[in-house]
Order: sequence, then C-alpha cells, then structure tokens
Amino acid sequence: MKEYDDEHRATITIVGAGIVGLAAAIELQRKGFDVTIIDKEGAGLGASKGNAGHFATEQVFPLADPTILPKIPGMLMDPLGPFRIQPRYFVKALPWFMRFLTNMLPRRRAKNTQAITALNQSSIAAMKELVSFCDCEQLLTLNGSLLVFEETPIDEVRKELSVYANAGVAVQLLDGNQVRKLEPSLSLSITHALYFTQVGHTSDPYRLCKALESKFNELGGRLVTEELVKVAVAKNSSTIQLDMATGTSHQIERLVIAAGAWSKPFAKQLGYSVPLESERGYHLMMPQISTLSRPVASYNRKFIITPMTDGTRLAGMVEFGGLKAPLVPARADCLFAHGKALLPTLFESATVTDGERWMGFRPSLPDSLPIVGRSVNQSNVFFSFGHQHLGLTWSALTAKLLAQEVVGEQANIDLQPYRIDRFY
Repeated sequence: MKEYDDEHRATITIVGAGIVGLAAAIELQRKGFDVTIIDKEGAGLGASKGNAGHFATEQVFPLADPTILPKIPGMLMDPLGPFRIQPRYFVKALPWFMRFLTNMLPRRRAKNTQAITALNQSSIAAMKELVSFCDCEQLLTLNGSLLVFEETPIDEVRKELSVYANAGVAVQLLDGNQVRKLEPSLSLSITHALYFTQVGHTSDPYRLCKALESKFNELGGRLVTEELVKVAVAKNSSTIQLDMATGTSHQIERLVIAAGAWSKPFAKQLGYSVPLESERGYHLMMPQISTLSRPVASYNRKFIITPMTDGTRLAGMVEFGGLKAPLVPARADCLFAHGKALLPTLFESATVTDGERWMGFRPSLPDSLPIVGRSVNQSNVFFSFGHQHLGLTWSALTAKLLAQEVVGEQANIDLQPYRIDRFY
C-alpha cells in the first residue's frame, strides 16, 4: 500500500452516504485517504435507515428461485402480497425480469449461491471489527434469528432445515415449546422454528449510520449535501468531473459510486448499462417495546419482526414500482395484522394507526450479487452498489474489499463474481 503524509494525502470521493458508502469511507480513511462523501440527503437517510436491522448471513440463496415461477400471476393480482409488481411498471421492469429468469438456471443459481456465501461467511466478523473501531459495539447484537412456522407440516419444515444445513448455514430445529422458551411472547400458533445461531441484528440502523458518520468526521472526512447529476471522465485525462444540480462542478482524482438504487445513471455515464432495479421495501414501525431478543421472520407470512430501541419494526414487503411512485399506505399497514398474529399480547390494545409507515429503495441486480471493484474503463473509478436485501449485512465487508482494490492489495475474497462488466 502506498503511504501518504498529511500534506500530500491522496483524495477520493464517494457518492452515497448510506451504510455501504459510510463503511467504505472509513476503510479508505484507514488506508490513508482524504475522503469526501456526496449525498443529496445526508448520512443514512435512505434504505439504511429503514431496513429490518437484520444481519442476514443465513440468506445464502439468490432471489431468482424457480419455485416462484407459478406465483408470478398472483404477484400481479394481489396488491397486498409479500412480493408485488405494480401492473403499470411491469413492462418497464420486463428486461430485468428476463435476466432474473435466466439466473434461475441450475448452474447460474449454484454459482450465485457460492458468491453470496463467500460474502456472508466473513460479513459478521467484518461488522464486529467496524463497530469496535467506531466505538458503537452496543449497536450489534449477536443472538441469532428465528424463522418461525405456523401449523406447517413437519416434513415441510424439515425440508427447509435440510436446504439451509446443506448450504453450510448454522441452524437448529426447534419445536414450539423450545421457541417460546427463547421468546416467551411469541404466539402459541407457532409449532416450529429454524434457529439461525450465527446471525445478528442492530437495534437502530439509523443510529449505526450516525455512529459511522461520527467516526468519519473524527478522521477528517467531509460530507457534502448536494445532488450529483453527471459524472464525466475526459479522454486522455485522469481527472473526473462531477456536475451538481446547483450548476457547480468539481474536479476530483478518484471516485466511488455507492449510491444504492440511484447508481444506475452514474454507471451509464461511465459506459456501463447495468441491469439495476429498485425493490421498494416497506416497514411499519410500532412504538410498543417488545421483549424479543432477536429478529423473528415468518415462513408463512413472509415478513420479519425486529426489536428496536424505540419500538418494534415490522418489515418485509417487496414491491417493484420504480423510484418515483409514492408510498402505498396499505402495503405498510398490512404488516400490522401479521405482527399481531405473532405477538398477540404486545399488540393487544394497539391499532395500525399507532405505527409509522416507511418505504425505501433496495438496489437489486438480477443475480442477487453486488457490484464491487474497479471500473474496467477507468482505473480511478470504483463501484460498490447493488447489495439488494443485504446492504446492512455486507456493508463492512465490501468496504474492506473495496479499499483493498483501491490501493492495489490482493482482496480477501476474489472479486471476479462482482465485477461490473459481468453482464456483458
């Protein structure tokens, strides 16, 4: 690694102040860089604020699952289903879904599973190290998570168990009594659960982002709250020009695109047509404080409950509808009935109007893998986006991998599966 003195520190600019961009900034600062972050809103105010808070290292399987094929018509018809495609958006999303379908092929699915697993295996260790460095260890809890089953045939439960176990995921099968010994407040309707023992969560994703921002500032970082509209690299020049919505321009040396669901146009300006779509994720934040000590996901209802510092978060809805359509209140509200079914005592006297609705944008690629690494076209441009449902989970690890790539070190994980040119 090249060392820089304080007067001649190399500079780098990151577009995006979500958890992915913040973690990358800190790792680059630790490598000796003077880092500036540009974000149109501020630190941690997008999907990083409203996610389920689940470090979901058990989720080793790509979203492109052949078993969902028969369910696609229902996805279009059911406005409150867990996986929704807005009819008006279907034609626009069709190219993405065609690529999505090809990733269901057995060979591709196996390859993508392997690449997801490679990231998941090191993600918790990387996050532990990051929160320790940022003096916020209390924001990472390692109590595992539960996937609960309501009145589900035991053969079906055991099939799910074997799928995870065969993939190398640390998992235990619990009966209903064992489930309620861990989490006494859960409903008697739960007959079994899969207990993922090497999984974690944070009680406040936004506070975690702010802790990273604080460390970033302490290390001399600069956060610029402006909207970037255009990126350009002149021919025969290493200088990168950033044009802002205000009409101002900046000349920079190095650039990282970590703008999540908003990364696609910037990649396009740099010569890459990336099949990035936005998954609109919903949550309903209830003020009631639960006694849960870990996230609880429902196999039957397809949502997740996470205990938070300021209440209980009900999350999990997925919707394809683009970046411009407004929040659909019913998509958040329908989570309340599911939450009440699993935590009947907690929500006995609650109403859906007690909750706060939220919708955010997950950046998803059809193979369920992020884009991480150096641009093929420009040696001073780097990417870290497309983390889909696992942005929180992968943020610390992809930050380390990106920093290694920037300084020319051998990355701890082979970055070939995550290259931006893999779609061509």
